[in-house]
Amino acid sequence: MAKVRTVLGDIESNELGFTYSHEHLWTNPPISQKDRDLELTDYEASVSELWRFKHAGGNALVDATTLDYGRDAKQLVRMAEETGVHVIMTSGFNKYIYFPKWVTSLTVDEIKQKLVRDVTLGMDGTKAKAGFLKSGSWNQLIHPLEEKVTRAVARAQLETGAPIWLHTEAGTMGNEMLDILEEEGVDLTKVAVGHSDRNADPYYHLSLAKRGVYVQFDGTSKIKYYPDSVRVDLIKNLIENGYGEQLLISADMGRQCYLHAYGGGPGFEYIIKKYIPRLLDEGISQQDIDTIFIKNPSRWLAQF
Repeated sequence: MAKVRTVLGDIESNELGFTYSHEHLWTNPPISQKDRDLELTDYEASVSELWRFKHAGGNALVDATTLDYGRDAKQLVRMAEETGVHVIMTSGFNKYIYFPKWVTSLTVDEIKQKLVRDVTLGMDGTKAKAGFLKSGSWNQLIHPLEEKVTRAVARAQLETGAPIWLHTEAGTMGNEMLDILEEEGVDLTKVAVGHSDRNADPYYHLSLAKRGVYVQFDGTSKIKYYPDSVRVDLIKNLIENGYGEQLLISADMGRQCYLHAYGGGPGFEYIIKKYIPRLLDEGISQQDIDTIFIKNPSRWLAQF
């Protein structure tokens, strides 16, 4: 049986359990990012939020903080040890505005080697290994440096088998990013396209799903974009068209203002305590809920 790579070691895929497939526990964006609400560097606050998730019924959490966004494996290892939650971390990049200077200087294959080390040896001076790879693009375009690291991610995937998650700014450029991965020989069934619900276009979502990828909706509760009623309709669109087994749902609560323990809300409990009950009320079955939050994350992450 294929295994899932957590910060505390590889586990059987059936051990993963109920999973949030894109969240953030520890972030520290570059100083060029002046919006410090994006900074999550209070250990007690972050671990308290993780405890809330566990007490609500959560088993596993995918942390999507990249090496250019303040990733710190030591902190997440501590949180996993303290709470018993399975924590999966990433190696890779967010978007070009955050890239370190060495991304410009190194070749694609030199960047690939860094990613491979994170997956096979450990991250940030620890023995904690990355469980997936990440690349990102900008709004309505792919910056040349983003194409560069996407090709490095693709080559690292081919060498390690690690699954891939894609950041798409405002839900754009998903298919274009997949084209790059496909050119490099990546099996698209190992890829998840994040932030897809930011582009609330049912046709677009079906175009992604038809290519075999996981389509991720991770804006749950973010009414500043649009109400959850829109997301419910987007979920139904994929399920009714036969793509329920390619759907991932999370909330990407990577801001202090989203997390109870940092003084915000709705916090990590929201999906379990409020959103899933709503989905059931709206006619989505418990079987579909289990597929989205248990079976699909396990299948996507179990590549080792």
